[in-house]
Amino acid sequence: MKSYREELYFSTPHRRDYINITDKVESALQKSGIKEGLCLVNAMHITASVYINDDENGLLQDYDDWLENLAPHEPIGHYRHNNTGEDNGDAHLKRQIMGREVVVAVTNGKLDFGPWEQIFYGEFDGRRKKRVLVKIIGE
Repeated sequence: MKSYREELYFSTPHRRDYINITDKVESALQKSGIKEGLCLVNAMHITASVYINDDENGLLQDYDDWLENLAPHEPIGHYRHNNTGEDNGDAHLKRQIMGREVVVAVTNGKLDFGPWEQIFYGEFDGRRKKRVLVKIIGE
């Protein structure tokens, strides 16, 4: 069995951003040379997420609106976590809802997706450098 590891780096201009990273993961898969196996993609920061869904602008805005409704950024004093001097209590909750990672089957050297599936990086406390791990195992 072979394994391949690559880190992707992001520094988003906004507090919240949603980035389709499917092409970056596919590129890592090609570099790995693995034809059959599994591909793990996970956010390496507690206020960011990796998830799978459709790449449609309306849906991305719906996610953002829904998450902001569930865990609004303000008022900042609403979150006990922010008593530490930070202002990202909401980002921790948004990450918990959206998840840490995805695992995608690799078949014939390609990510084995269902219709419309794409991999996204969700950022909930941006404007600084963060990373995503891509780990591929197989033959």
